[in-house]
Amino acid sequence: MRKGFTLVELIIVVIIIGILASIGLTQYTKVVEKGRAAEARLILGTLRSAEIAANIENGAYVVLASLGVGAPDATCLTTHFFSYSCATADGLCTATRCGTGVGKTPGSSVAYTKTLTIAGVWGGSPGY
Repeated sequence: MRKGFTLVELIIVVIIIGILASIGLTQYTKVVEKGRAAEARLILGTLRSAEIAANIENGAYVVLASLGVGAPDATCLTTHFFSYSCATADGLCTATRCGTGVGKTPGSSVAYTKTLTIAGVWGGSPGY
């Protein structure tokens, strides 16, 4: 009697490992992207506070450049995962995920937004 594994047994093991790896990689990518969204939540909270202060001081909401927060505007920087904007009409601030080739690019072509109103209500693309 020979000791060892047959070719069929080895192929089955390799297939099972491949299936588990593909499922794990997909879930890992989602978790990493949700972690990167923490940048957007932090900066949007800062922008909201600055917009509230600007409204109290000036009686109106201002554009992002006037807030002096240091968040990247409509262009993506290599130091951030998102670009940001604030509306002067209602103070709504939006974070838009940088696309491929600009900013800290995603592992895939995931494009989504996160928003925060002056009232503190979160919104944006579903799932993020």
